[in-house]
Amino acid sequence: MAVNSEARQKVFGTLLANALLRWETLVTLMVTLILFLFVRDVSLSFIEWQPWFWLVLGGLTQTVLVATTLADPEATEQALAEDFEREYDLRNIRNRISRERLRDAFEYRRNMLKLADAARGAMRTRKRTLISDINDWIAHMYNLATRIDYFEDNDLAARDLQQVPRKIAEVKREIKNDKNEQTRRDRLQQLELLQKQLMSLEASASTIKRAEIHLESTLSALGTVYAQMSLLGTKDTGSTRGQRLSIEIKDEIDKLQDTIDAMDEVQLYSQQLNDDFLSAVEEIDNDERLELAEQLKRQRLSTEVEDDGADLAAAAPEDDDRLVQSQR
Repeated sequence: MAVNSEARQKVFGTLLANALLRWETLVTLMVTLILFLFVRDVSLSFIEWQPWFWLVLGGLTQTVLVATTLADPEATEQALAEDFEREYDLRNIRNRISRERLRDAFEYRRNMLKLADAARGAMRTRKRTLISDINDWIAHMYNLATRIDYFEDNDLAARDLQQVPRKIAEVKREIKNDKNEQTRRDRLQQLELLQKQLMSLEASASTIKRAEIHLESTLSALGTVYAQMSLLGTKDTGSTRGQRLSIEIKDEIDKLQDTIDAMDEVQLYSQQLNDDFLSAVEEIDNDERLELAEQLKRQRLSTEVEDDGADLAAAAPEDDDRLVQSQR
């Protein structure tokens, strides 16, 4: 498979580092230094030799070495493989089972690369194309594993899964004992949101389990594809067997993407539901505060009226006395 310039640019840093770390680079450096330090008397009829010429020749030799490495398709493919495994670093996956599944997937991929390196001509091109699709497959497996980590690391969801059922029972009791129509309606709304939240939490737990099962099944499918790839011969270059492998790989990628999308939808729904729940609780709290303020206001008015009546009652006898005295 021809390696295009875009692929070389993507791994230019890796290629350059590999070129500078080759044993040929060390030999070139040592020979250049030895010649520069100890070989100074060089007789040439057409030029007067200078010691720094050795440095120039050493630099040119190293430049040619680097250039050949950058242009070498096999070196580029190796650099792409190294860059791929660095990009999808297994140390970032916390779930032990997911990490083991991905480690096995990378092992299958390395063996596929060996199969491609051993092939020649069109068959090598065909296997390299399949490995490019395998890269996409493993990338989707990695993305699924990161989502499993996210769901498992959500301590708030784990806590809610334990507390929400108790909260539902508590709200049901409050509804049963509440005589106020307004707060009763608020409690019913809160109960509905709590029930939806519980369904979302249970769906999240179920989604994690299905994702782990899918990760296991897709690894088995990857092993099957590896076995089929190892059976591909020179006569299968343009055969339906190679095309069927491509279709199978594409199907597995689509299934992984569907699972990823489903987990993202569950996460989004949970976030929206949580926001709705917090808003509803805030509205209920506001209604309760307003109801309490209204009660306090009514109590204060009632107290003021009672105080005014008492003042009038106390003032009435004094007025009667003054009236009697005036009549006299």
